[in-house]
Amino acid sequence: MEETYKEKHPAQIPDTVSVSDGENGMDLQVHDSSLDYKGKVPLRSSTGSWKASFFIIAIEFSERLSYFGMAANMITYMTKVMHQDLETAANSVNVWSGVTTVTPLLGGFLADAYTGRYIMILFSAVLYVLASSSSGLGLLTMTQYIPSLKPCGSTLNKCNRATKVHEVVFFMAAYLVSLATGGYKPCLESFGADQFDDNHSEERKQKVSFFNWWNVSLCCGLFLGTTLIVYLQDDIGWGAAFLTLTIIMLVSVLVFVLGRPRYRYRTPQGSPLTPMVRVLVAALAKRRLALPLDPTFLHEVPKSEEKVQARFLAHTNQLRFFDKAAIIEYEDGATPEKKQSPWRLATVTQVEELKLVLKMVPIWLASLIFGVGVAQTSTFFVKQASAMNRRVFNRFEIPAASIYTLTAIGMMTSVALYDSLLLPYLRRATGNERGINILKRIGIGMVFLIIAMALSAMVERQRLRAFHKGNVMSAFWLAPQFLIIGIGDGFSLVGMQEYFYDQVPDSMRSLGMAFYLSVLGVGSFLSSFLITIVDYVTGKNGGKKWIGKDVNHSRLDYFYWLLAIISTLNMCAFVLITKNYSYKKVQSMAGVGDFPSNRDDKGHESLA
Repeated sequence: MEETYKEKHPAQIPDTVSVSDGENGMDLQVHDSSLDYKGKVPLRSSTGSWKASFFIIAIEFSERLSYFGMAANMITYMTKVMHQDLETAANSVNVWSGVTTVTPLLGGFLADAYTGRYIMILFSAVLYVLASSSSGLGLLTMTQYIPSLKPCGSTLNKCNRATKVHEVVFFMAAYLVSLATGGYKPCLESFGADQFDDNHSEERKQKVSFFNWWNVSLCCGLFLGTTLIVYLQDDIGWGAAFLTLTIIMLVSVLVFVLGRPRYRYRTPQGSPLTPMVRVLVAALAKRRLALPLDPTFLHEVPKSEEKVQARFLAHTNQLRFFDKAAIIEYEDGATPEKKQSPWRLATVTQVEELKLVLKMVPIWLASLIFGVGVAQTSTFFVKQASAMNRRVFNRFEIPAASIYTLTAIGMMTSVALYDSLLLPYLRRATGNERGINILKRIGIGMVFLIIAMALSAMVERQRLRAFHKGNVMSAFWLAPQFLIIGIGDGFSLVGMQEYFYDQVPDSMRSLGMAFYLSVLGVGSFLSSFLITIVDYVTGKNGGKKWIGKDVNHSRLDYFYWLLAIISTLNMCAFVLITKNYSYKKVQSMAGVGDFPSNRDDKGHESLA
């Protein structure tokens, strides 16, 4: 391997450094598939790790500030400015949220296959802030300052419905932000994780902390978005808020570009889906062949013939049908496997990559209910707060959307305590560099979701009783449900980020982050679909609908109990799915996802 690398890069690796000498010999340069901004092998001392990721975390903060500055108060905008009823407004927000978190599937694919992560991030960030017809935030600002685009042509208080022109421009702007986010979100976090070398034990541990502190930055953006920006929207004006977000995003793009010399870049390798299709075709073509008893007889490219950066995956015994794609065929005993078509013969690594994606499908499906629960925080939870007493010291009234800040506080607290206090102890106790297994972390978050939904139902029932007696409950009764969901986010969402980054093939990590985001997006769509179904069923035969024209004429407590029951059933299914889950096994090194001391004798990690 060292000779192959020296032949390709004779001037970039000194004779005194051996790639195979272990981590001490790898301290000068980074020998994975990354390059520096000049296209050379990166120096460990001047690129990557925290010195690069801080620039990336900074732009994540501003993007989340912009997103939550819009998303947290959009339900209020839909009802007060656009004059939509509660059901229509909730569906409008859910659909927008769903599109915003599903478009990353396209952006992630393009980044992995063609553009690379850095270019896609830069393009999408610029799209966020450009003026006129090519910018979402620019258009949103224009809807508040150009008289012909304002909701009523002058002020927000002189009409009972928004003008058609305003509706068209507003939704055009909102969905342009969705398009920009589609290229931005799947690449930014994976680009940040790319700054840490899996071959280096110290950087491998830092990557675990990176996902935790990434979410702290996200929560800081959420916190300011739902306090400062929402305050500007409610008390100063929507135009001032949108203009502020545009300026902050512009500054963050400049900061991101300044970090360019410190980044490590991954070169796109073409469509990551093509090798998987080839495996499927080859397996079907050889479906009648018998598998060898010894998997070492299956085809794999010799490491001496592969790039030094390549990571080989070990064979697993699950989904063995696809192993047939790696069966070596000999015609008359004289056909070398290296001359066979890639549509007829695949490597073990390619087969295992397809298995990783197929095994990910049930995990993704079982995670969707968590996305449905998260969708309630920015819709019905906020509308509950708007109908409650939000005054502090009888003077200052907290904006309804600012209650959403408690979710960020819960998430920041759980992530910070986990990373600073629990993680070092759990590493010593379990021998797992992550502290606890990825899927177990996701499962813990699901338990918190069930608790939050049940508590939300009880609080809403008490709120309705108080309303019918002519009383108004304090909005601080909502604090526990926001905090508990935030704590659950600190487990499940961080766990999903790690899972969908680490357990996908190396060539599709941007797409992997898009899978994670699609959990929230499809969850929003499912929430909207569930609202429609519940509204239809409960209103049948003249019955009282659970979702009325406002929260005081609805039965959201019943709706929350329904979500609690669905979440409990989903949790049981998740445990069964993960019980014998086999994690990604890398042959060339003991990667983050491969901790033998935490596995049973079959190489399994489980939630049980």
